[in-house]
Formats: sequence, structure tokens, C-alpha cells
Amino acid sequence: MTEPTPTRHPNLAGIQRVAVLTSGGDAPGMNAAIRAVVRTAAFEGLEVMGVRRGFSGLHRGELKLIGPRDVANTIQRGGTILLTARSATWRTPEGRASGAQHLRDNGVGGLIVIGGDGSFHGAQLLEQEHGIPVIGIPGTIDNDLYGTDHTIGYFTAVETALDAVDKLRDTGASHERIFVIEVMGRHAGHIALDVAVAGGAEEVFIPEDDKPIGDVIQIVKDSVKKGKTGSIVIVAEGVPGGAQGVGDAIQAGTGLETRVSILGHIQRGGAPVSSDRILASRLGEAAVYALMDGVSGVMVGRHGSNIIHTPLHETWEKRKDVNRDLYRCAKKLSV
Repeated sequence: MTEPTPTRHPNLAGIQRVAVLTSGGDAPGMNAAIRAVVRTAAFEGLEVMGVRRGFSGLHRGELKLIGPRDVANTIQRGGTILLTARSATWRTPEGRASGAQHLRDNGVGGLIVIGGDGSFHGAQLLEQEHGIPVIGIPGTIDNDLYGTDHTIGYFTAVETALDAVDKLRDTGASHERIFVIEVMGRHAGHIALDVAVAGGAEEVFIPEDDKPIGDVIQIVKDSVKKGKTGSIVIVAEGVPGGAQGVGDAIQAGTGLETRVSILGHIQRGGAPVSSDRILASRLGEAAVYALMDGVSGVMVGRHGSNIIHTPLHETWEKRKDVNRDLYRCAKKLSV
């Protein structure tokens, strides 16, 4: 079978150089996205400036040319080779003006921002105030951005959390304890819900659902009556009171030995799983082509098997709900 020959993409915008940065919390797969940006640009004859330390580095002028060899052996690495940081200065007009000037001084025709909604706010302001074309790539483990089925890092975060839950279940069953496990998700319960179903949890708390703690206490009591020697309750960090509050209420309401485990930032680290590497590679390529097409002010995302563009402001203005069918499934399977 003859392999298809890659064809060049028409550079309608006439861009010769793009910049890329990672911003906000790191997510497994960010390096795969950077790699895809750099190598797609190289294939199309464009140069890439890597911005270190996100918007913080941009307003200080921390830009450097990076090529295909600079991103070799990075697709499997967690974190971000460009580093990331929060920036109070970028929230000021003066900070954004400084960053825009650094981009112009380096001949950059468009900026690709890999991050979450906070990062996209910063990107949109840069475009609105200084006319710099910007494209967002969704890189956040919470999977809470509207306009894409999944965000880069989400799949790995779920697998990392699930591995911990499996280990804690062994301990819980051995000691006949209840384990209340907190996973990341300040405003969204996607991680918590997937981990609860895959980990066989008896109950799950998510920010999208105001669940009475009394219902969970009864579920735990019923589980004991059915002969279960240990129970797992998953809590998203954004739930009021968090896992500690849920654990304290369960122990007080049942008298059963309850332990709380907060997984925390361990979910952000580690090598990205294949799904995150593939997603990041496709979105990195799509971001370069969006700039070459003269597109700006959008996030590239994946819906089904298709790449779609969503205006940056919609990624945080519109709500992305959890999978309600999966939520119902979790409750049925906990009996």
C-alpha cells in the first residue's frame, strides 16, 4: 500500500515565526503539544520562539528560538520544558504591553498558549489590546473547558488517581475501614466521576451536585449490612468542606473507622498516557494551522474525531457539564 505524501498547508496569513508558551498549572502532555507545535511549524517552514515561564517570562522577554531537535525525547515527559508560572504583572496593561513589544521585536506573527481558562483570559487581552493573533490549546487536568471533549492531562490524571484508589482499597478492605479520597477538580467533577466508576467507589461527591451528607451515611451503613469490609468515597476538591469534611461527617454518623487521603498535586505529574500524547499532538498541529489560516482568538479542541475552534471567551463563559449518564451509572453500580 502506498503511503500518503504529506502536503504543505497554505500560509494564508503569511506568518514566518510563531511563539508558544505554557501557563497555569502543568498538565501531562504539555510537552507533547510543544513538540507538535515546533515540528509542525518546521515542516511548514516556520520558526518557533519558545517562551519560558509563561506570561511571566513573556513580559520579561524570555524568548528563544527552538527547533525539532530541541523537542526530541520530550513526548513522554511530564511537566513542561518551557516551565510555567503565575504572573501578577500580566494582569496589568503595562505587563501585557511589554509582552506584546517583545513579540513584535522578535518578529512573532502569532502566539500559541497552552493552559486553562486563566491563561486564555490573558491571551484574549493580549489580542484585544495589541492585535497579536493568539490560539489556545486546552492544557489542564480538570477537563473543565467548554469546546473540547477532553483537555490535555486529563487522561493521565485519572489514571494516576485510579492507581492510588486501587491501593487504598486494598488497605481499606484489610482493616475494614472507610477511605474518603480527595481528587483534583476545583470547579468540575470530571476526574472524581471517572475515578469513582473505574475504582468501584460506593459514592462520589462532585461540585455539580449538592448531595446531602445524610444520604451517603445511609449508603455506608447499608454497605456494611451487605457484608462489605471496606468502602471508598471519592470527593472532588471543590466540594464544600472537601474530603475532610465528608470523612468527619461519615465517621460521626456511622461510628465506623474512617480515613481521609488527599491525593493533591501527585495527579499533575508523571509521564502522559497515550491518549494525552495523541490529543496533544493533534491539537499542537491544529494550533499552527489555525494561525497560518489567519484565525485568532480561539481554542483548538477535539469533538469526537474532529478538530473544532471555539472562541476563547466561550471556553469559560459556557458550562461544560459532567457526563450525567455516567453519574447515574456510578450510583447503580455502588449497590
